[in-house]
Amino acid sequence: MATGASDTKCVALLIESSRAYGRGLLRGIAAYAQDQGDWSLRHQEMTINADPPSWLSRWQGDGVLVRAETPKMIRAIQDLGLPVIDLRCWRSAGKIPGFDTDPASVVRLAVDHLRDRGYTQFGFCGFGGANYSDRRLTEMRKYVRSLGHDVVAYESPGPVHATTFDAEQSGMLDEVGLGRWLKSLAKPVGVLACNDIRAQQLLNACHECNIHVPDEIAVVGVDNDDVICPLCSPPLTSVEPNTQKIGYEAAAMLDRMMSGEIVPAELTWVPARRIVVRGSTDSIPVDDAEFIKAYRFIRENACRGVSVQDVADAVPMSRRSLERRMRTYLDQSPSDLIASIRLARIKELLETTSQPLKKIARLTGFNYDEHMAKFFKKLTGVPPGHYRRKHRLESIADDDLDP
Repeated sequence: MATGASDTKCVALLIESSRAYGRGLLRGIAAYAQDQGDWSLRHQEMTINADPPSWLSRWQGDGVLVRAETPKMIRAIQDLGLPVIDLRCWRSAGKIPGFDTDPASVVRLAVDHLRDRGYTQFGFCGFGGANYSDRRLTEMRKYVRSLGHDVVAYESPGPVHATTFDAEQSGMLDEVGLGRWLKSLAKPVGVLACNDIRAQQLLNACHECNIHVPDEIAVVGVDNDDVICPLCSPPLTSVEPNTQKIGYEAAAMLDRMMSGEIVPAELTWVPARRIVVRGSTDSIPVDDAEFIKAYRFIRENACRGVSVQDVADAVPMSRRSLERRMRTYLDQSPSDLIASIRLARIKELLETTSQPLKKIARLTGFNYDEHMAKFFKKLTGVPPGHYRRKHRLESIADDDLDP
């Protein structure tokens, strides 16, 4: 048992902070610990495939939250005889309760986004032997076939049950095979990569093969890593897992286990949160240069408060022709597209910054924050302040919220 106060629960966190996924888990765990007020957290900075730290076997604690990839780590945490939850869910399957991102939700967000962009041909690029890649490929084949299409898949050969680093290294060493696959694809095509690192490798291969992204190949990653995605060229569209929720719910389950509840060694799936759109999918696969110019003008200027007439003047194109082509290609009006882009940007700023509403209004093309708030509530049903309280990942000042 813990050596501290009798009502304090000591929890070890064997979770990497070098990746966005691990950092999100840690935020969720920290939020739960703060809500409880009686947790003492011991965090070991580590890589995802690390063996157990030397202090673990002598540690007198109450529970463990871990991302375990090595047999040594699994044995070490089992030998502790303490409540444990695994947030990697690979070697511990059937032995330890676990939480992971639902692969079906990842696939649906990615494929639906590509379909909204007009793509009808789909590919998947993964790591052979990586369990999360295999799961996502299986779900993508199932979902895309239900829509009447097929998936053309490519997986870099790797060791069976590859660790994350092993799989990613195998992808780095497979440039020739990946390039050959890319050249063979019928285009335009939308491709889901198994994670952001694989997507970055895919984008680099496209550059080497002189394949234009996103006009020929649109690429979606998974994890929405805030370091990797902006480093990609073009910046990477990515599915964002709900890692904070996973961390919070896993901590809550561990709390119940530390209080004596028996929890079966089963996997709990948590749906992915959203797709964050960037340049790697910012294209429409249609052969209409005027329309593409209008579409890109809207994407680049929607948050500057442009009107439909501004778009028509910039192309140039008659407003009637713009309306007709927009409905033909995207099944929505130019004003609908402008509104959706502005709304998405407002949501992003509310969730990820502490900017006051007046600043967010200016950044999204509104002269007054009252106008922005009215626009936001009309489309979402809630005021921006309420949305921020529900979705923000960090605490914010009360005076930044509307009533």
